[in-house]
Formats: sequence, C-alpha cells, structure tokens
Amino acid sequence: MRYRRFGKTNLQMPVFSCGGMRYQHKWQDIAWEDVPKEGQANLEATIRRAVELGIHHIETARGYGSSEMQLGPVLAQFPRASLIVQTKVPPTATAKEFLDLFEKSMRYLRLDYVDLLSLHGINNRQFLDWSLKKGGCVEAARRLQAEGRVRHVGFSTHATTDVVLDAVRSDAFDYVNLHWYFVNELNREAIPEARRRDMGVFIISPNDKGGKLYEPPPKLVDLCRPLTPMQFNDLYCLSHPEVHTLSLGAARPADFDEHVAALAHYDRMHEVLPAIEARLREALENVVGREWMLRWREGLPEYLEVPGQVNLTEILRLWTYAKGLDLVAWGKMRYNLLGTADHWFPGENAGTIEGSALSKVLERSPFREIIPGILREAHALLFDGPQKRLSQN
Repeated sequence: MRYRRFGKTNLQMPVFSCGGMRYQHKWQDIAWEDVPKEGQANLEATIRRAVELGIHHIETARGYGSSEMQLGPVLAQFPRASLIVQTKVPPTATAKEFLDLFEKSMRYLRLDYVDLLSLHGINNRQFLDWSLKKGGCVEAARRLQAEGRVRHVGFSTHATTDVVLDAVRSDAFDYVNLHWYFVNELNREAIPEARRRDMGVFIISPNDKGGKLYEPPPKLVDLCRPLTPMQFNDLYCLSHPEVHTLSLGAARPADFDEHVAALAHYDRMHEVLPAIEARLREALENVVGREWMLRWREGLPEYLEVPGQVNLTEILRLWTYAKGLDLVAWGKMRYNLLGTADHWFPGENAGTIEGSALSKVLERSPFREIIPGILREAHALLFDGPQKRLSQN
C-alpha cells in the first residue's frame, strides 16, 4: 500500500480507502438478530482483507443502513490506534438533531472517538447554510472535537460545483469527500482550492459513478491497455498529488485485488498514463468532436436556472462519455436517477423539455444551436425508466 499525508489532518492515509456502503445487509437500521451470519462473516472478512493490505481507513455513514452496526464488533477486534475510522452524519436544521444522529453512530460503532467526522451530503445551499450558521452543525462538530470524540471535521458533497467551492472556501473544514475522475471533471476547480487550504481530498465512488468500471465495455478495455479501466482511473486520479485517497466500495474481500494490482505501476504512472489518456481523448474527439470536448461546459447554467430544472450539465456529460467511450450502461444507471434521487443527484431528465424553452438559458453556450438535439438523443439513448438510489431500495 502507498500512503499520502491527508492535508492538515496529518494522517497518513492509504491511497485506497475501504468504503462501507456495499457490504452491509440492509439500507435501513435493523435488529442485530436480523443480520445473517454469512453476511456478517463476509463483512468481517472484507475488513480483515483491507487491513492486511494496509487499507486501514475504514469509512461508513449514518445513512448506510446497517453498516455502522455491523462494523462495530469487527472494529473492536483491532487495536484502536491502528485504524482510521470515518463516519458521516447528515447536516440538519438544528445542532441537537445532528448530535443525536452522531450519538447513534457512536453507539453502533462502539467507539469512544472517530478519527474523521464528515457532514454527509452538503448537496445544496440549504444544507451548507445549516452547516455554517451560528450554532449549526459545524459548531456542534467542533465541540465534539474539543471533547476528544472527533479528531477532524470534513464534509462530503454531491452538490453543483458552485456550492462545493463555497463550502471549501468557507475554511470551516479539514477535508472534503467529492466526485472527480476521468469521466467527471466538473469539480476540478475545487481540488486546487482544497489544496491551497491544505485540506485532505477523498474521491467518492471512482469505480461506480466513475464509469461502472467493474463492467467496462470492450472499447474502453481496449483503449486502457495494458491497464484495466479501473486501474487507469485509479492511477489517473492518483497522478494528481492533491488527491489523497480513493474510496473502494468493497462488497467482498476480492474487490480490492484489481486496485492493489494497479500499484505495481505507481512509481512510473507518469510513464504509463499519457499514452492511455491520449487514446481515450482521441476516441472521444473522433465521436463528439474536439471543439465539443474543449468547450461543452462553457456557458451552461446550473439546473436551478433551467426551465423544469433539467440538469443540462449532467445530461451532456453522460451523453459525451456514453457516446464517445461506449459507456451506455453507466450513462443509463446515472440518467435514470434524474428526477428520483432528490439532492443526491438533483434535477430532471430531458424527456419533457422543449427546445424553445432552452433558448434563453443557452445564450452563452457556443453550442446553443445543437444542444436541444443532443438532449433528445441523450434521452433516447439513456432513458429506461425511473430508478432509485441503492439507499432508497
């Protein structure tokens, strides 16, 4: 395993973290007796495999159903100081609600303290306001820190980039969990902002939301050789020194293997990656055009400014990589969440919007004439029917 200093926390963070949203039994709190023995054995084996590999950052959340409860007895089997434990609690309207949720997490985890506490899902302005206001969630988290029950305070986010930047620039946090990888450059500006503040940077879901890379299309497999698509994405993210760790949402012990194999290229990633990245970008330009790849985001409004709150940025991003790299299954997985995933993936799909309704909001886009047609094509390519997030099932 390789390690990086996690910003101002000074924690030596493994470049891969063990994310806890895929090995739990249920997406709701359940009684201990309802946990199947084989399921708990798998979770324990997954954690043991992570630690054997040097992945001693174990990450979970209050919103991950039975994950915290199932982790509690497993964490107790390791020396406490040998682990970096992170949980995440959602921002709430009052500090009392936030603290009540934190106490529930700690009872399940059976811990006296957590190394990292994230405000989970600062996904819009209201949640940011709840977090930063006087007497709000950040103040509550800092009181927990002063009491020794939390070592460092950060936030996770699925927000639009403007909200992410405001949260980073607030200087209220020690680290950030955010989305950024080869097929999602939307938050690129937030990463150097975090680095300027010496914040830890944790990348959320690079394998799933980063392209459904555990089921890559043949075109992507060919373009990424001699690496696998998952290994390319790992090293692409880690080639940026301001990125410190990538979350691996392991469901079983073997889920770490392909990622750990990528570390064989760690010391020469800057020799291996350029040729692969050049092939990928050439393939994209061959399908959607060089000018599109350079400027497609230019002048696009955020979804709140679009009639019907259609999420133009996300739809055009999904269309770009689905078309260019054959990532259609991934595009469908994400596109069909629009309109159903609330603030975790906000905005609506392109099924109902009329081209005439877009003319004003697209005035500053160099592609204003062709975007309505692309939206129709994206909907035809990607829409299967409304889907739910895993946590909604």
